[in-house]
Amino acid sequence: MTPFYWLVALAVLLVIEIITLGLTTIWFAGGALVAFVLAMFGVPWLAQIAVFLVVSILLLIFTRPALEKKINKDRIKTNVNSIAGKEGKVTEAIDNFNQKGTIVLNGLEWTARSSKDDIIIPAGARVIVDEVKGVKVFVSQL
Repeated sequence: MTPFYWLVALAVLLVIEIITLGLTTIWFAGGALVAFVLAMFGVPWLAQIAVFLVVSILLLIFTRPALEKKINKDRIKTNVNSIAGKEGKVTEAIDNFNQKGTIVLNGLEWTARSSKDDIIIPAGARVIVDEVKGVKVFVSQL
């Protein structure tokens, strides 16, 4: 009867993966498959659970990052994620000490800070966005 439980777990995990398409349960489905095979050979229940957990965690740790990188390589960044690397114009001098500064980027005004604390970037300067944190862009002068 034990192999049946692993087969049901495998099926449920695969159905959840198909529904979500988020690479969330496929790793545990792999562990359930290995545990199912062990159950078919009469391996004790505790050993099946241990192998299920070990295989699932190993698959999650070692294969997920590589697979996600391969899947997401052609994904186009949108919205805020697409701003990094773009050029803008300073409309109010950027001074981190006084917490002032704005830039115009793609027709939108952003609160800006210099990526280097000791540099003041004057109004009218061209800048490039290094990163976005919340509603602020961190920039470097071109």
